Amino acid sequence: MKTISTLVTASILAALSFGASAATMVSAEQAADMQSIGTISVSGIDGVPSDINRQLSDKADSAGAKSFHIIEAHNDGSYHVTAELFN
Repeated sequence: MKTISTLVTASILAALSFGASAATMVSAEQAADMQSIGTISVSGIDGVPSDINRQLSDKADSAGAKSFHIIEAHNDGSYHVTAELFN
């Protein structure tokens, strides 16, 4: 009985995580074939590139985008990154 409970719980969690999709970063080549829906930027980030990617993905999700491509990035003590959004 405990095994069945565990399997049901795992199945429910898998279904929930599958439904929650995050915007993904695409290459310039991939972006060339996509329709742009705008741009976003994040600033003042002290951290590793994965922190920047996570913030861009979250912001792209909030804007309704499925993917993004970084078009500008610089570091003057903290990062500033601009990305183009795509559906």
